[in-house]
Amino acid sequence: MTQKFDLIVWDWDGTLADSTGMITNAILKAAEQVGLPALTPKMASSIIGLGLRESIEALYGNIPEYQVKALAAQYNLNYYAGQGEIPLFTEAAETIKTLNRRGLKLAVATGKSRRGLNFALELTQLGDFFHATRTVDECFSKPHPQMLHELMDHFFVTPERTLMIGDTSYDLQMAKNAGVSAVGVTYGAQPAQAWQHLNPIQQFDTFANLSQWLLEQPKT
Repeated sequence: MTQKFDLIVWDWDGTLADSTGMITNAILKAAEQVGLPALTPKMASSIIGLGLRESIEALYGNIPEYQVKALAAQYNLNYYAGQGEIPLFTEAAETIKTLNRRGLKLAVATGKSRRGLNFALELTQLGDFFHATRTVDECFSKPHPQMLHELMDHFFVTPERTLMIGDTSYDLQMAKNAGVSAVGVTYGAQPAQAWQHLNPIQQFDTFANLSQWLLEQPKT
């Protein structure tokens, strides 16, 4: 890594956790269960990274509130039924632990709920290795920059010393909105074509390649 960063902010789903398929299936099944028009897998995966309400709006537009609530409730039932089986990508846990040992500040900025993220952190036993987290329950949904602004303020780190890592255009647009460098990964929810126009400083097609690049950063 040629540029030194002090704070690395991670998206969770599709970046650290191999959850894209499960989330997509939970959305598809929920739409069918509540009687809304069927979605394609591509449509369902395209909104991963947004908050749940924002996702529903992106998929169905201005539908009645009772349908929004019904779809959200059914999606949550489907998601939480399978959440305990979501694995991290290979090498993800050890990479986070190594970066932590090197003294980097690590954070999560996610479209997950606080309940969902806390469960994931407990399940993966990574909670102690992230120094701060922000979820859609506490901040505006991506791509609004609030999550990154709050994390930078928390750590007293400037935008030029901050790196955002994510798998969607929402992650990279959030980084751009906050004046932060970003890395995109193609092994998650969206292909590179969805976010290359946002000019990430690097892109990777496997977590192993991302990890290798990150671990080139000099120790603090």
